[in-house]
Amino acid sequence: MTRCYIGVGSNLGNPVAKAQTGIAAVAALTQVTLVAQSSLYSSKPMGPSDQPDYVNAVIAIETDLSPLTLLDALQTIELELGRERKDERWGPRTLDLDILLIEQQVIDSERLVVPHYGMKSREFVLYPLAEIAPKLVLPDGDSISKLIATCPRNGLQVLEQ
Repeated sequence: MTRCYIGVGSNLGNPVAKAQTGIAAVAALTQVTLVAQSSLYSSKPMGPSDQPDYVNAVIAIETDLSPLTLLDALQTIELELGRERKDERWGPRTLDLDILLIEQQVIDSERLVVPHYGMKSREFVLYPLAEIAPKLVLPDGDSISKLIATCPRNGLQVLEQ
């Protein structure tokens, strides 16, 4: 089994419910075991500011699925929960499921980049990830604790549930 970390985000159509439903759908996949789930966080949107705040989380799973098969499964879940893929980057979305890390693998293909290209500077990824994996070290040797120390929260808050 391979340990993977997946970022979860939503800011449309009851984002708390969409994030929770997305997490449950990932956990229900065959060959996937949910190992850990961060709190839900509220974060300011990246990119266009004329959109609602996001709800974010990070989950850890164990899986035997190949990286591209996992990516396909996550994109199917996004579509089933109303995701529309548009050219606009960082725009509003019903659900976003991003593969952040797959153990110490480095993947740079047309369809998948792991570690996720922007994760080291995004508070809505780093803080939830540190919550569930405080001793994590990325493939390049950076520790999650080092990255957190230099990443401002930018208004990131844990949501009460």
